[in-house]
Amino acid sequence: MTDSYRVHVYHRQKGTDYAVQVPADRYILQTAENQGADLPFACRNGACTTCAVRVLSGAVRQPEAMGLSLELRRQGYALLCVSYPCSDLEVETQDEDEVYELQFGRYFGKGKVRFGLPLDED
Repeated sequence: MTDSYRVHVYHRQKGTDYAVQVPADRYILQTAENQGADLPFACRNGACTTCAVRVLSGAVRQPEAMGLSLELRRQGYALLCVSYPCSDLEVETQDEDEVYELQFGRYFGKGKVRFGLPLDED
């Protein structure tokens, strides 16, 4: 018999709370959707940050989260599309752009990319 955990998701952008039961061997996002949750997602394979959450309490296992650096995982971020619960959880959705900036911002030292300018102009 597989353990099942209570997962509380606060969808920050919509101001909506979801409480779902997720087996330890099932992805959180898919299981939550099957229980009526309307949560952000895009790729469903751990390669982007659309479904990123901040883990407020509890633990997840996310071996396939290639779109999230080890550093951000250590800071408590997770990708719901490829996360399995390891305990009861409380998580909060994040703004995709904020997570992307945390992940890749250091590589863009000149700030935001601007389109339409010749390469030799700033």
